[in-house]
Amino acid sequence: MEEGVSCPSPAPKLTPPIRRTQDIHDERSKLVNEYACRVLELLGMGHRLFVPRLLATSKEDLLQADFEGALKFFRVQLPKRYRAEENARRLMEQACNVKVPTKKLKKYEREYQMMRENQLQQEDPLDRYKRENRRLQEASMRLEQENDDLAHELVTSKIALRNDLDQAEDKADVLNKELLLTKQKLVETEEEKRKQEEETAQLKEMFRKQLEKAESEIKKTSAIIAEYKQICSQLSSRLERQQVASKEELEVVKGKVMTCKHCSEIFSKEGTLKVPAVKERSGEDTDDEKDALKKQLREMELDLAQTKLQLVEAKCKIQELEHQRGALMSEIQTAKNSWFSKTLNSIKTATGTQPLQQPQLSSSPKEGST
Repeated sequence: MEEGVSCPSPAPKLTPPIRRTQDIHDERSKLVNEYACRVLELLGMGHRLFVPRLLATSKEDLLQADFEGALKFFRVQLPKRYRAEENARRLMEQACNVKVPTKKLKKYEREYQMMRENQLQQEDPLDRYKRENRRLQEASMRLEQENDDLAHELVTSKIALRNDLDQAEDKADVLNKELLLTKQKLVETEEEKRKQEEETAQLKEMFRKQLEKAESEIKKTSAIIAEYKQICSQLSSRLERQQVASKEELEVVKGKVMTCKHCSEIFSKEGTLKVPAVKERSGEDTDDEKDALKKQLREMELDLAQTKLQLVEAKCKIQELEHQRGALMSEIQTAKNSWFSKTLNSIKTATGTQPLQQPQLSSSPKEGST
């Protein structure tokens, strides 16, 4: 078998440049004419292309018909079938896809060349030159039209590019101005941030010193309060001991007085003094015993009064120290709140972020043991 090749398909349709409506219509008509000529050339090959395809597609119908039916089929049914665009297109595709041997193609080519030469020899040279001249004029007009269209498109493109360039330059100017403003704002923001950081450092240092001072004062106050509480406890214990000792001494004195016949009438059964009896028997009692008892009683009462006074003073001092400690803790708490508020406000002003929730402060230090 000789190597087969496909029959050349119709020339592809070129996309013309953008033109006016009339030019587009003329160009489309020319392309349609060229395509029609190509189709006619294919049809002119007759039995070489289409007859085998028609016979292949109509094989079943032809085998079922007799001689008269076959003639009627070729005369009536076959043309009617290929009037539809889809069937005609399919027939053209099948005809173009027919495999033709290379030798036959060369033979067809030689026959075609000989036929063209015969046509040219038989044709009048004047008509041929006129047709060639007309074809060249049409090509020249087409090229001039394409040149005009390309020139118009070039001018339009230049205008559009110039407009785009102007818009881009305007946009670049606006962006440069915004960039300069942004840089200036950035410098101002950095300067403000630096000042805020310095102020924050100063506030931290001041707060640290105040906190250390307050802690030292709290320690001193707590120590003083503990000492005063210890003193008060000691004074209370001493007062209780003195009261117990005084009562015991008083009971001893009462017992001794009650055992004395002359002094037993001074006290009643409840232990109270009998002043009238003392006055009546004042002459009888000895002055030394009365003076000693009165002096001892006055000393005990004075000692008791002094102890109570010291206890009251100690309690007052403790209350005053407690008040001072509460005021000092309140000042520390206020200083903490103020420092945190200033720090947060400065940070929010410098960075422009959303307001942050103020952190909860820790509870006050534990008070001294009561």
